[in-house]
Formats: sequence, C-alpha cells, structure tokens
Amino acid sequence: MLIDFFYTLRRHKVPVTIRELLDLLQAMQKRVVYGDVDDFYLLSRACLVKDEKHYDKFDQAFGAYFKGLEDLHGLLEALIPDEWLRREFEQSLSPEDLEKINSLGGLEKLIEEFRKAQQEASQGGEGGEGEEENGQGKGDRMGQGGEGPNGSGGKQGKGKKKKGKKAWNQRQFKNLDDSVELGTRNIKVALRRLRKLARTGKEEELDMDSTIRSTAHNGGMLDIRMRPERKNTVKVLCFFDIGGSMDAHVKVCEELFSASRTEFKHMEHFYFHNFIYESVWKDNRRRAAERMSTWQVLNKYAHDYKVIFVGDATMAPYEVTHSGGSVEHWNEEPGALWMQRFSEIYDKLVWINPTPRDTWEYSSSVEMIRELVGGQMYPLTIRGLEEAMNQLSK
Repeated sequence: MLIDFFYTLRRHKVPVTIRELLDLLQAMQKRVVYGDVDDFYLLSRACLVKDEKHYDKFDQAFGAYFKGLEDLHGLLEALIPDEWLRREFEQSLSPEDLEKINSLGGLEKLIEEFRKAQQEASQGGEGGEGEEENGQGKGDRMGQGGEGPNGSGGKQGKGKKKKGKKAWNQRQFKNLDDSVELGTRNIKVALRRLRKLARTGKEEELDMDSTIRSTAHNGGMLDIRMRPERKNTVKVLCFFDIGGSMDAHVKVCEELFSASRTEFKHMEHFYFHNFIYESVWKDNRRRAAERMSTWQVLNKYAHDYKVIFVGDATMAPYEVTHSGGSVEHWNEEPGALWMQRFSEIYDKLVWINPTPRDTWEYSSSVEMIRELVGGQMYPLTIRGLEEAMNQLSK
C-alpha cells in the first residue's frame, strides 16, 4: 500500500525512507485518519517530511499523485482488491442480512441498483432546478466550486462540484524578509559559515573506509579502525555590549550567545558597556570587582582569533573619541585608540549591530564606529550574520 506514493516522493527529491513509510502505514492502521484526503495530507507530511525545507517538494509530489481525488475512498478502491472487499463485506453480515440480499437478486444486483441511484442523483444535481441565476448553486453556498446557469461547471468543468483549492495546491508565497528577528536555530545555521573543520582529539568515530580496507587486507577478519571526530577549529573572541540601550536587545543577544557557544568550541567571551576601553569582564554580577585588562586580552589571544563585537554602537560621539568619555569611569585613553589596537592585532574583525541598518544614518556614533572597524559592521539578521561570517572566513 502507498508504494507508488513513496516512489512519487522520491522522484520529486523528497528524502523519504522506508522507516518513515512504515510509520505512516502504522498510523493509518491505527486509523489516526480515515476517508479524508486533507487529513491524510497532514498526517503523511508529519510522518514523511523531517525538514520543513522539503515541504514545497512534498506538496508538488502530493498534488501530482492525488490529482483529482476528493477523498481516500477512490484510493482505497484502487489499492484493495474488489474480491477481498466483497468477501469481507459478506463476512460482516448476519444470516438474515444475507437472505435479504439474496431475495433482492444477490450482492451484484444490489451494487448495480445502488450505482444507478447514485448516478441519477448526481445527474439531477447538474443544472437542475433551485440553482441561482448567477450559477451559484448549492455547491457555491457551501464554499465549493459552483455551476454555471447552463449546468456547466465553469472553471471546474462540466458537472463537477469540487472542494476549495487544496492546501498542497494553493502554494501561497510571500517575499522573504532578511530583517526578521532571529531564533537560536537560524543563528546556528548562519554561524556555520564560519568553519574550519579538522579531525582532532580522541579517536572516537568509526572510520568506515579504513575499516573495510583493513578488513579486506586482513583476509576477512574484522579490523575496526577509529578516527578523531571532525570539529570546528575556528577560534573566536566575542565582546558583548551590555546595559543601557542594549536592554532592548537582550533576547536576541542571548540567542546569539547561546548559538555561538554551541557552534564555536574555541570561543572566549567578554562584556563591555557602550564601547571598548582599558578593561572588560566575564561576569556582569561582579563587573565592579573582577575585571580583566584589555591589554591582557590582546596579549593572551593570538592574532589568528576572529573577533566579533556585538552592540548597538549608539552613544555620544565623545565616548568614542575622547579620554574621560566613558559614562561610568574615567578612561585614560579614548575608545577609538583601543579599537585601533584590536584592528592592528586581529586581521578578521566585525561589528554586529542589533539595530536595523536603515537607522544607522541617524546616529553619528554608529558611522564613526563603522569606520573604526573598516566598514565591517553588519545588522543582526540572517543575511547580516551570513555576510559577517563570510567576511571572517576569508
């Protein structure tokens, strides 16, 4: 059952497996859905499609396979042998019911009369009395395709009352928006553009090719070979602006921080307020007591680290350009000088800004910081993160 449907999905490049097909068959056996193609569409998609990126291909395959089918009864008739249905039907009847059927001329006669009555009923509904002048008959009032004044079905074809357009055929698309707020999963996908995979550490992964080759050379005696797992060896320094105007962006920054910790195994993070000065910290609850000298950071982490600053870059210009410009303490050297030192040591440096790109021109400090980082400022969006990771991976 549904083997042809399975192969139709495969022809449309939907990566469905036998295991998923068996899950669908088991769900149908438990009668999770029955007799309704719309319900079957939702069930089969849930069982067979494991990634939403394949939804469109699934809809195309489903529409091609079930074209013109209003419910699952036609499918069941095509898949289940007629003799088997008749035998099962007769077994479910009592002796009295069988006698009544025989008195009417037998099961074949009963089915023939039923089909004739059904055909007469359907013909009586075509262009019949009681339909409105504009061709909006009962079918239209029920939200289905109506019939014309001559009994023709208009767009639906003569004598056909079809349901509203199926979900898999609607294919309603909208323009993509690369400025939507990110979720942790989308951030991870964007951050994966910054990768340098290498096999390091303990040999914990099965090396299938080497195992096969070694076993063959060993006369068929199994010789298992292991290898280190491939890991992202990129090293990253992340600096997060915290407090003040950044309070409005806490949620998305938390998502970015969580995704970064997962994707980058070699990542160090620090916090600053408004702009980078002579010290940073790792614990906001103890930022007054436990700070780390920025010189110590520059000397400790080698030039092969990728540096990411995250902040809205919105502040008074003197906080960037002047000594004593910090709103929290007296900074002996201007923040611009510290950013220059970062740029001289680290070849790959970007600034991620959580505010929309089209608002940057209204803040002179944003443009000032953008120039300090060599123009490498990107919005905290899907496209912005992808562009930033591409820049860091060059």
